[in-house]
Amino acid sequence: MRVVMRPLGILGILTCIAAAGATAQGPHRRQGFWAGFGIGYGSANTSCDDCTSGPRVGGYTAWLKAGGTLNPSVRLGVLADGWSHISSGVTETMGNLTASVFLYPRASSGFFLTGGAGFSDYRVDTSPSITGTGWGFTVGLGYDLRIGGELSLTPVANYGWGGVGDLSYGDGGGFYTTGWKQNYLDFSLGLTFH
Repeated sequence: MRVVMRPLGILGILTCIAAAGATAQGPHRRQGFWAGFGIGYGSANTSCDDCTSGPRVGGYTAWLKAGGTLNPSVRLGVLADGWSHISSGVTETMGNLTASVFLYPRASSGFFLTGGAGFSDYRVDTSPSITGTGWGFTVGLGYDLRIGGELSLTPVANYGWGGVGDLSYGDGGGFYTTGWKQNYLDFSLGLTFH
């Protein structure tokens, strides 16, 4: 529990500091190309045809996004987000690559909702590795806290889900399991360049 609370506490402190500095900033302007990245902490869970869903496992998260602005309330882009956990020297990762919409309900505010669909991936770096790719979606919310004219500190909370399907060993050389499904929660802090 202590391992989870430390990153979330740091995230909360940084968000409060940024919010205090952002109150003096001007109105939110959204136009043209934008990009961002962030890191954080979250939890994940998996299930398959031959296994039951176990407890959620904590791990580190990261995201990268970029795109264009349709109008002051709508941005379109690509979001790559994922979760990773290391145990006994073995790294387990899952993530999504989605075409996403970023909706700002009030154009004058930094609050946004996001949703997108695309590909989902799962990997374990054992020897041979265990891999699988299927379809997935990501939904979330966040806030662009302006800390400079073209720069925002962006706390986000995302939920990613993947219907990966079949997992195999190595380069498709052997069968591992079927019906693989995964989900993860991501609480992170990043930078967005407008």
